[in-house]
Amino acid sequence: MKVALGLGCDRGTPFETLARAVNEALAAAGVGLEAVSAVASIDLKADEPGLALLAAVHGWRIAFHPAARLAAIAVPNPSDTVRRYTGTPSVSEAAALLAANAGQDALLVEKHKVRGTDGKNATISIARITE
Repeated sequence: MKVALGLGCDRGTPFETLARAVNEALAAAGVGLEAVSAVASIDLKADEPGLALLAAVHGWRIAFHPAARLAAIAVPNPSDTVRRYTGTPSVSEAAALLAANAGQDALLVEKHKVRGTDGKNATISIARITE
């Protein structure tokens, strides 16, 4: 099975928090790192050092999408708080579904949130890629 990751995070979230969130979410989905074939986030995060390092360590290319594109994706857990800060009600779920080119029923992990020791949050969603 191939999966797509949708990544969301607070500004300045360190690599360690992001890596922990990804590993926990993959374990919850019952898949390993080798199953990841697409990764996406919001374009507001394109300059995040933690995301850049995560992508470099795993050899991933992250697709960054504008808020309007993410907002057009129906998700099971929209958030007014996320909308207030980013302009879209979902980053991780919408990004995962967009990367997987799939609907809500493809979500294996809806929103896995991890708070790092510094208080920064990472949110990971995983969608099954059906080809």
